[in-house]
Amino acid sequence: MKVIILAGGGGSRLFPLSRTLFPKQFLKLNGEESLLAQTIARFLPLVKPADMVVVTNQEYVHLVRTELIAAKAQGAHILLEPVARNTAPAVAFAAKYCLEQLGCEPDEILYITPSDHIIRPIETFTANVRQVIGLAKLGKVVTLGIPPNHPETGYGYIQVGKPFGGGFAVQSFREKPNQQTAEAYLAAGSYYWNSGMFAFTIHCLMDELQAYQPAIYELAESSLAEMTVNFTQMPNISLDYAIAEKSEELVMLPITAEWNDIGSWDAIYDVLDKDADGNAVKGDCMPIECSNTLILGHSRLIAGIGLEDILVVETDDVIVVAKKGESQKVKDLVGELKAKGRVEADEHTTVYRPWGFYTVLGSGPGYKMKKIVVNSGEILSLQMHYHRSEHWIVIGGTAKVTIGDTEQMVHENESIFVPQTTKHRLENPGKLPLQIIEVQNGSYLGEDDIVRFNDRYGRS
Repeated sequence: MKVIILAGGGGSRLFPLSRTLFPKQFLKLNGEESLLAQTIARFLPLVKPADMVVVTNQEYVHLVRTELIAAKAQGAHILLEPVARNTAPAVAFAAKYCLEQLGCEPDEILYITPSDHIIRPIETFTANVRQVIGLAKLGKVVTLGIPPNHPETGYGYIQVGKPFGGGFAVQSFREKPNQQTAEAYLAAGSYYWNSGMFAFTIHCLMDELQAYQPAIYELAESSLAEMTVNFTQMPNISLDYAIAEKSEELVMLPITAEWNDIGSWDAIYDVLDKDADGNAVKGDCMPIECSNTLILGHSRLIAGIGLEDILVVETDDVIVVAKKGESQKVKDLVGELKAKGRVEADEHTTVYRPWGFYTVLGSGPGYKMKKIVVNSGEILSLQMHYHRSEHWIVIGGTAKVTIGDTEQMVHENESIFVPQTTKHRLENPGKLPLQIIEVQNGSYLGEDDIVRFNDRYGRS
């Protein structure tokens, strides 16, 4: 079995923690591990890291590599989508990769999973997956359904029919319902939440694509190189729409493990520990006479007084306050921010790069201040800027700096100036993280004022 982990999505429902450049799968919401690292850990009792393929995009590849190291799964494969085309093309792309690069046979089982869910305990989930494998070997398209415990309007539903192999034959998929319809589904007892997890053999997948998605099938029949070049021709369609809603081979197994897709701040509230008054609190927060309230602090003291059924989420540049039950509308907020060109929709003040990260400390007309951290042995691109100069002050570690034709070492408590339109490069030759304060001055300070001449990470 090969586990295909879909980690290319840029969800917006957990704004302001989740941003376009740092989406939900990389967040650490319920412990010290990211959701992606937790996903990897769930499958380690079943397969080796070399049997995992993480499908993502170039924007997130360095974040994925970091999480693979954290999960002790460096042997996992990273497959980069040329462009975003939803889950059906991503799964077809992964299947071709397994056939061509990993030497899989057509009867190899692919287990498709999102990378941003909470599922526990692992032992129960492992038992569920073993059941799935047995049905997938029969040539079925297998999905996992979640027994609903309340009339949820934020999930799609699966309607089941006759029992089959420990699960049920699927009658239909249903879109996210309104409250009245969700209540009817719960009362009927034959509807399950759609988990987004699937399993099938490669041969079964190709048969289904040929029957229902000939455009994807035709590209998947070419070589991996040709499929990569022509990936933009893929239809933008989910696996649900492409196959699951049409297949005559679809069966569903109920998952008995605890599951939460944490697709909203209401869902986050549900999974966090709470005090005697029902408050879920993280960070430097002081709830006074509050009840059933979520307060997540990050960079400052958050004091709540007399709050009931309220969600408060703070980062160092955004505070979101919402009524419980209304957090699905956070996605609408992000849409408005994007429409207005607000940088907050896409970036945190801390931005991760292949070499480390930087944090914007402050900015104003003609200046910007950053703290830059370069990991041991890493190096920034050889670059220049048309519109700004830079002043670097080393506050930790040792920097190897190239400015024009000059190369020199800059130590802690020393500084150096980078003139405008001058080629320069920053490197950390030491064993400790290099930390510098960068002060930019100029008429334009956007990140797109970077001209790269040479780059270790292929961004030239």
